[in-house]
Amino acid sequence: MYSKETEIISVSEASENLVNYAVNRDDLKLVLSNMPEGRGTRLVKVEYELQILKIVSTGWAISVYMENRSEKESLAEAFWNAINEFSKDLSEVTGLMIGKDIDYFQILKERLDIYVNSMNQSQEKTDTAAIIGPSFAAICGDEDDAVIILAGAKIFTTAVNAVKEYLATVRFQ
Repeated sequence: MYSKETEIISVSEASENLVNYAVNRDDLKLVLSNMPEGRGTRLVKVEYELQILKIVSTGWAISVYMENRSEKESLAEAFWNAINEFSKDLSEVTGLMIGKDIDYFQILKERLDIYVNSMNQSQEKTDTAAIIGPSFAAICGDEDDAVIILAGAKIFTTAVNAVKEYLATVRFQ
């Protein structure tokens, strides 16, 4: 995601970088391009849910990997406030396109709750990707589809590792 050199930046800059990462779709396109043919309209649902998963995974990882840093709350707050603004814009545009009001930020909060509850209820606390993958597939309506389970686990793992790597390279002003 970023260079290995330590960079001194503001919380605002870090938040902006993390938001840009969370909404970037390049890795989603790669995962989707590697899925087998014949998924039809289900692929649209998977793509939509992968974006949500990437955003909530990024926000979750901030809390996990900033656990012992004084800037944790300010970075998490800045990230979620920026995602809320992004969500308002997306909700408005999407609502105009489909003729129905939606609240994308509320959807993000609901998905985050589902994923956190899945992790809290799991007996296997060590491999979060093994918990998130099946939860992701269930949200997509295909809880037994190994390809969708792996796609969710891949995006979760990629996002969490990218945030961990990024946060290891920054110091705050």
